[in-house]
Amino acid sequence: MKSEHKEEMKARKRNIALKVAYDGTAYHGFQRQSPPVVAVQNVLEKKLAIIFGDTIELAASGRTDAGVHAYGQVVNFFTNGSIPIDRVPMAVNSLLPDDIVVKEAWEADEDFSARHSAKAKTYIYRIQQGTTPNPLTARYAWYERRKLDMSKMQAALDLIKGTHDFSAFRAAGGAPMSPVRTIYEAKVEERPGDMLEFTIYGNGFLYHMVRNIIGTVANVGLGRISVERFAEIMASLDRHQASATAPACGLYLYSVEY
Repeated sequence: MKSEHKEEMKARKRNIALKVAYDGTAYHGFQRQSPPVVAVQNVLEKKLAIIFGDTIELAASGRTDAGVHAYGQVVNFFTNGSIPIDRVPMAVNSLLPDDIVVKEAWEADEDFSARHSAKAKTYIYRIQQGTTPNPLTARYAWYERRKLDMSKMQAALDLIKGTHDFSAFRAAGGAPMSPVRTIYEAKVEERPGDMLEFTIYGNGFLYHMVRNIIGTVANVGLGRISVERFAEIMASLDRHQASATAPACGLYLYSVEY
């Protein structure tokens, strides 16, 4: 009976979910890469394999690009490893480099998928303003010497709220999927030290969508295009009419909802 119980537990495996934060500066994005490039997933899987004594294959809520950061990336994996769940964060963090941290760990339902079970995500983007660059924020914000007009940028952000076809802000090379997404919240706020922080909360995002929106909104703030022109760009569904993609360093995956 004992051997049957062990075999049943082995067959079922545990579905472990983690909330992970990382500084993406040194990594070629989240998704696993072949050497010599290193991605966050490579590092996490290697250290988790040591802790769980098992081969680990992570599924993530989304793929962040090279240089993009995360406060709340969510991953899950199946394992026969027996380490108690409350010991996982401390055990893994003792092996991880300083720029990757496991914030939480929990036992998920068998059918939970960090990617497919996600209902909504929040991204934030930061722009550092000032007559001279700030070396302490260079890896974590897009630097812009000129002052951006917040009221005009907010007017442009208001236009993306609701359900729309976001083809104008979709980069080539992403997975094939519907360009229609719903944005629940989009705002820009001032933060200390001449920092602007954009928050975009929606039910899903296309490849480079947030960075393409920010790049275009920033040009509204700089007076290069009007709010009316922003609306025309969005309605055109043409990526070539929108502005250049904002730098990766200012983007953060803030949270994922399930």
